[in-house]
Amino acid sequence: MTNRFQFLDLPRQNPDKTPPQVRVHQWSETYDHYDDKTAAAQAERCLDCGNPYCEWKCPVHNYIPNWLDLVAEGRLFQAAELSHQTNSLPEICGRICPHDRLCEGACTLNDGFGAVTIGSMEKYITDEALSRGWRPDLSDVEWTDKRVAVVGAGPAGLACADVLTRNGVKPVVFDRYGEIGGLLTYGIPPFKLEKHIVTRRRRLLEGQGVEFVLNTDVGTDVPFAQLLDDHDAIFLGMGTYTYMKGGFPGEELDGVYEALPYLESNINHVMNWHNPFPRISMEGKRVVVLGGGDTAMDCARTAVRQRAVQVTCAYRRDEENMPGSRREVFNAKEEGVRFLWNRQPVAIVGEHKVEGVKAVQTQLGDLDERGRRRPEPVPGSEQTIKADSVLIAFGFRPSPADWFNEHDIRIDNAGHTRANERGQFKYQTTNPRIFAGGDMVRGSDLVVTAVWEGRQAAEGILDYLHV
Repeated sequence: MTNRFQFLDLPRQNPDKTPPQVRVHQWSETYDHYDDKTAAAQAERCLDCGNPYCEWKCPVHNYIPNWLDLVAEGRLFQAAELSHQTNSLPEICGRICPHDRLCEGACTLNDGFGAVTIGSMEKYITDEALSRGWRPDLSDVEWTDKRVAVVGAGPAGLACADVLTRNGVKPVVFDRYGEIGGLLTYGIPPFKLEKHIVTRRRRLLEGQGVEFVLNTDVGTDVPFAQLLDDHDAIFLGMGTYTYMKGGFPGEELDGVYEALPYLESNINHVMNWHNPFPRISMEGKRVVVLGGGDTAMDCARTAVRQRAVQVTCAYRRDEENMPGSRREVFNAKEEGVRFLWNRQPVAIVGEHKVEGVKAVQTQLGDLDERGRRRPEPVPGSEQTIKADSVLIAFGFRPSPADWFNEHDIRIDNAGHTRANERGQFKYQTTNPRIFAGGDMVRGSDLVVTAVWEGRQAAEGILDYLHV
């Protein structure tokens, strides 16, 4: 019998993590794994609320109390099955979701007792079940003759493909990279997500019937019209890859780098993969990272591991209003990253190469259209932060393909693909045979929201195909 008062006797216990003085010299994941006894005890801390706030706050609406109960009862394989009913990438979301702002932030025990370690439990369930031989069971699936092309092997595309296979539809996933995952593989550093985790998921999806066509750029290596000829429907999950500039002087100086090429070049170097970008090293440099999201934290923590002499993260709002995961901010602080809150860059200074970042202090004013307080410059507060290199991590915009117009795939003024969530078929674009989801529709967001939209789009495709 599950003890509903376990939380009174047993405090929240995160998995062990590598000490900062050790991990700054490593690229392996920061957090260790639970053993079975600890996992069961931590799962048992769940109150099993009648109206579980954690489920509502989770973008994919995981059955969190239910799979925690199964872990507490020692029914690991059943927990894995239940976890996969709502999430196509649970072991990945368990590693990289900002749980403190989502499920764990909504946990009833978060008010004084310490939230249930939902993220770590989600990771534990799939990792352990797979290590013991569990695999997704598609033995009851009746395969149809329907085929769907999926453009993009990122979270949205993989989630869409997963749901399609579970309903007997053959997905063929095209991607320009040599490995699946998109930014999971090429943008998120190994200290947050080791790449064998993504490779393992590829093997699972292939076992389910997903076909991957990699190193293939749709529109260049294969015409989009051919995909339409060869498939019954198409899903677009192409993400956002155009980086946002600050629009201030000095961005063109030597020593200023975009976040994604910087992160990708380092991952390719660490993994000993082909590197299309020259490797960018911050060894021996004073580095300033501009931005406050998880990509900024990835840049800062990568620079530390590359042996930068100083890493400073400057963000225009305060710590409370920072969009990134609080856990990542805490880890960055442990590793020696210096934070300058309420600092808005106005110029990158230097004659031919970077010498510093000129920033103005800000104070938070009224709410903007997204409900966040606007940073307002404080007159006369300019200062220059010395730097040898600057990493710009302001986020990404969609990159609509040249062939969108030819195939009546319409976008809005910001470049987002128009996909109707509540129309006849969920996530259908203006071309009825084409569906889209994830960042290219929503804008840069979380992996878990891309998973949700990929899964929802798959349901729309199944309805469209009358499967």
